[in-house]
Amino acid sequence: MQFAFIGIDVGTTSARAGVFDERGTLLATARHPIALWREAGDIAEHSSADIWQACVVAVRASLREAALSPDRVGGIGFDATCSLVVLDANGDPVSVSPSGQRDRNVIVWMDHRAVAEARFINATDDPVLAYVGGAISPEMQTPKLLWLRRNLPAAYDVAGHFFDLADFLTWRATGSTARSICTLTCKWTYLAHERRWSDAYFDRIGLGDLARAAWRRIGTKIIEPGAAVASGLSDAAAAELGLLPGTPVGAALIDAHAGGIGTIGAPANEGSVADIPKRLAYIMGTSACIMASTPEPCFVPGVWGPYFSSMVPGQWLCEGGQSAAGAAIDHLVRAHAAYPEAAAAAAAQGCTVLEYLERRVTDASGSVSEAALIARNLHVLPEFLGNRSPHADPLARAVVTGLDLDDSLASLARLFVAGLCGLAYGLADVADTMRVHGIDSETMIMSGGASRSRLVRQIMADTTGLCVALPQTAEPVLLGAAMLGAVAAGSFASIPDAMTGMSQMGMATGPTPPSIFEYHAQKRCVYALLRKLDIDVRAVMAP
Repeated sequence: MQFAFIGIDVGTTSARAGVFDERGTLLATARHPIALWREAGDIAEHSSADIWQACVVAVRASLREAALSPDRVGGIGFDATCSLVVLDANGDPVSVSPSGQRDRNVIVWMDHRAVAEARFINATDDPVLAYVGGAISPEMQTPKLLWLRRNLPAAYDVAGHFFDLADFLTWRATGSTARSICTLTCKWTYLAHERRWSDAYFDRIGLGDLARAAWRRIGTKIIEPGAAVASGLSDAAAAELGLLPGTPVGAALIDAHAGGIGTIGAPANEGSVADIPKRLAYIMGTSACIMASTPEPCFVPGVWGPYFSSMVPGQWLCEGGQSAAGAAIDHLVRAHAAYPEAAAAAAAQGCTVLEYLERRVTDASGSVSEAALIARNLHVLPEFLGNRSPHADPLARAVVTGLDLDDSLASLARLFVAGLCGLAYGLADVADTMRVHGIDSETMIMSGGASRSRLVRQIMADTTGLCVALPQTAEPVLLGAAMLGAVAAGSFASIPDAMTGMSQMGMATGPTPPSIFEYHAQKRCVYALLRKLDIDVRAVMAP
């Protein structure tokens, strides 16, 4: 019997399921929204019960679309954002919300309530911090745990389980509290290369109680991504998902890392093997991740890692990022006076607003590369949620210069392109910093919704000097999650084998004209000036 595998991806606003065959061909997908609560003070929260129900709906819908019976599903895998789930000892939700609402028990990855706690932790200069690029981010879990202990001590004390969201999903599916090396190493300061937690670090930052409790609340059994979790789906979870009890479940990945697994291992030609250290994975969604795998650890200031075996087994991962990517472009465009006019025009053409703006820009240009020229005198530093890499500055904010009183569609199109350029220059900063510290990539494999844009890909290529390629699948993150299920089921011996067997390379960008490269170099100088301006303004206005 030919088996299929299901990947389940939980993002910031929805849960998705994708069904793939053993060669990585997408058979069906489905999506269901999840609730997101936003509050003042950079607070963002989910409900774990709502998330699980969205997964159930998405999986059942994907099975119906694929016309697949449960006995044909060989295995499943989960990926999710690096959000913090809090449950009591019985597995019931514990509120993490100042509102006190019990079901709001997830601190979302983008929640920056723990900026002060991150600053406090970084001031300790603990050796563990060398493995998060030298400075921990408020998006990681130990600052959030410390915030809970300081601000909601009753919730912290009653908590029986602190889960990364991806590990919550495997727990909910199997009943096992096993955690993934990926989640704990990348977001919880687990030292995978030494297979241990650091007691000294947790004592130093004021969370020593977790060590004294023998790590039971944050992870004692830690396994590699794709390893089979427990005995597979529990009876209860199988009934909810419409699958068979015992269906293999692979240890999970963070969502961006699933995108990395689903892209960077694609053979360039049939029968070849990918040179993974020469490839960057760029996963662009609400935020963006830039990931490089190396055979030896590379310490890159402001870039998270190096993390051992947290994406590709046996390789060290360096992870740069942009806290606002797709979210930054959406915000810029929606704030413009011509947005309603653009939305109406897009609806008339049966496309999204961003697709409409791209068509408008590229149709009026001599080439995709030349489309960027319309933003010559308009510049955007799109740091709406701070700078994750390489400056590790969560307090950074966006700056736009060159605005006038023009509120036409042409003005909106210029702002759209200027925003894309700003994202590209942030990406180039990360790639350049990696290069200086020994990570010399040649090709960037791009995934996420924006990767389907020719304009986005070409601007990224023209700015970084890298060839930007697409995976053949339209759903690389879901494919990476499905690979976890395929490995757990034994259809592939390892993650690298699944990467080779289930992924293929798609189209790549063309060469950059020298004049275009020079144009972007000039705009990058302005980008750097805007960064300095933002820093100087904050210094002047500091209380």
